[in-house]
Amino acid sequence: MALELKSVTKRVGANLHVKETSLILQPGHFNVLLGATGSGKTSLIKLMAGLDPLASGEIWMDGQNVSKLNTQKRNISLVHQFFINYPHMTVYENIASPLKVAGMAKSEIQGRVEEAADILQLRPMLKRMPHELSGGQQQRTALARAIAKESKAVFLDEPLANLDYKLREELRDQLPELFAGRGAVVVYATSEPEEALLLGGQTALMEDGHVTQFGVTADIYRNPANVSAAAVFSDPPINTAEITKQGSNATLGSGVSWAMPGDAAGLVDGKYTIAIRPHHVLPMVTDKNTVRLSGQVQVTELSGSESSAHFDMGSGSWVSLAAGVHPYLVGETHDFYMDPSACYVFAPDGSRVA
Repeated sequence: MALELKSVTKRVGANLHVKETSLILQPGHFNVLLGATGSGKTSLIKLMAGLDPLASGEIWMDGQNVSKLNTQKRNISLVHQFFINYPHMTVYENIASPLKVAGMAKSEIQGRVEEAADILQLRPMLKRMPHELSGGQQQRTALARAIAKESKAVFLDEPLANLDYKLREELRDQLPELFAGRGAVVVYATSEPEEALLLGGQTALMEDGHVTQFGVTADIYRNPANVSAAAVFSDPPINTAEITKQGSNATLGSGVSWAMPGDAAGLVDGKYTIAIRPHHVLPMVTDKNTVRLSGQVQVTELSGSESSAHFDMGSGSWVSLAAGVHPYLVGETHDFYMDPSACYVFAPDGSRVA
């Protein structure tokens, strides 16, 4: 069963909140919507779930046009970042609620609820009320309800955003297993590139209500098709700068130049934009071909076993991310070394050329 969007748009007043979008989302893996807050992820999910009307286009599920069907008739489940459970119902009743609405036999309801509760380690809490649960247990209840319903499509709209770090890691690791082999199309919205990479599957990068690239998550990370795709899929932010290419050499700002490697050397002369991820800009020489950059350190951060430094070269702020602890001093000029073979090169219109 596939979920197919055919040239769908969403309009609010005179504004397009979702620009013309066509996607085919398959079961068997996670389909991730990745983008910053306001990029259109929730708007697109609401269209797929039938919560908002289409301005144009069609939505097909399992070979059926469901564009005009309401949410209840689409056989979908939706889990929000907020813990949405019925406060007057026990955990058991919350998980069972969509099955009762569907008129399912009591014995089948019990079997499905207990199976879902076992998967999400909720069996001891089935008689509790939502206010007696932790945030993680409440979100597990919402996920159990989605599993018990055996929906054709499950939409997870930043479901871990309001959990503490430890719970987020725990549930994120479990999510692919929870929905494996269930035959449902699973759509997961997040603003965090790390989550998309950990969940795998396929990713649609979103910006300003538009899908900028769609495909296998790891492939998009390695081969962004345009500047915005490279920027969305980078945390810390990817470094970008304008260069001038002349002959086989590139020049950045004043005095920083290098021989362009590979296909980039064959580009016509002119202005381009390069982009390079922070972990390819390091405070030490790692290769004879690295390019020295010198800049004033503005901000430093130490996170676990990594050190990052934001530094200003006069032509803009860059970020370095290196393993280990490095003694940066704010306000001090420091040398960093860029690996030119790790640079993406983009044309003036933002499209990838090398």
